[in-house]
Amino acid sequence: MTDRHLSALAAALDEELPAAAALRRRVHARPCLSGAEAPTRALVLAALPAGSTTKVADTGAVVRIGGPGPAVAVRAELDALAVTEKTGATWTSEHPGLMHACGHDVHLAALTALARAVDRTGGPAPLLAVLQPREETYPSGARDIVEDGILDREQCRSVIGAHVQPLLPAGTVACTPGGVNASSDEFTVTVHGRSGHAAYPHLTRDPVVTLAHLVVALQSLVSRGTDPMSHVVLSVTTLTAGTAANVIPATAQARGTLRALGTGDRDTLHTRLAEVCALVAQAHGCTAEVDLTRGEPVLDNDAALTAATRPLLGSLGLRIGDDLRSAGSDDFSFFCAQLPSLMLFVGTHGGTEQLHSPTFLPPDERIRDVAHAMLAGYLAAAELHT
Repeated sequence: MTDRHLSALAAALDEELPAAAALRRRVHARPCLSGAEAPTRALVLAALPAGSTTKVADTGAVVRIGGPGPAVAVRAELDALAVTEKTGATWTSEHPGLMHACGHDVHLAALTALARAVDRTGGPAPLLAVLQPREETYPSGARDIVEDGILDREQCRSVIGAHVQPLLPAGTVACTPGGVNASSDEFTVTVHGRSGHAAYPHLTRDPVVTLAHLVVALQSLVSRGTDPMSHVVLSVTTLTAGTAANVIPATAQARGTLRALGTGDRDTLHTRLAEVCALVAQAHGCTAEVDLTRGEPVLDNDAALTAATRPLLGSLGLRIGDDLRSAGSDDFSFFCAQLPSLMLFVGTHGGTEQLHSPTFLPPDERIRDVAHAMLAGYLAAAELHT
């Protein structure tokens, strides 16, 4: 790849930005929830250059830009969130209670600009534009795309993603090797006791008291059961028990999440969660049933791809930020488990604004940053893997 090649693609991409901004506003105004993204897919497909298109994962699509042969995939997400928008934008959501509050509208616009630039100028490898559904909920759209086999059939050699990140200043990109997003698993613990009158607790086996002890005991899995240098989070987020003030119920239930940046820590937490629940329940004369749903694995950025991308980001005028890792999760991790992949975090604010906030609205100018980050990753992957 020559500097002239890089410059030509960057210039062509910049020429596509006005159309990309217009697309972003159309997508933002018409958000669709996970699993119902067909209208968003149609909007984006109409803006992409003509190419071989395969619909996947119910409401997603993969579009090949360029000729045959080994390709590089670049992914953007289609779904919005059940959030009531409070941005005050003239192009605010037209669908009450729904909003693009995670930047997926920016990602889709940036990918469209990149695809059109590659189509016009030519690239070092065919580009697969991956329009992914259901990033925000289960079942994972990324996992469905991987299991479909479409990436294998399209000779995909690597996958690139870019996500806006309000914790970073505008113009800054975090390009971090290794685990950058945690695995995310959900658990439900149901304590079974013996119900009875609240005036006669000695004749019952109280699942509510048992559950209270269990919630406290579970915190020790992190504070006393995990290496302090590890990155793990256990959060109990919902409690459910009983229907009457004078009745001790037969069951009580807790739900929550487990997150870890290391696969070993993840497996250990799963085992210890079941053990602690069983033993605490037994100590109170009850039993505990644990239902664990495995979600996204650790999002593990390929080290070689990360190293190859960093200088290209600088050549495109983007600042390289400090390494960024978080206990947040993203199902892009399913691509990482299959192929050398890279998720880039692109700054938007550098302040207190948060993703999933009803006021989250990166300016259209950030489309350029996301698109250039995608371009850097695409070029690095083409050089390494095709």
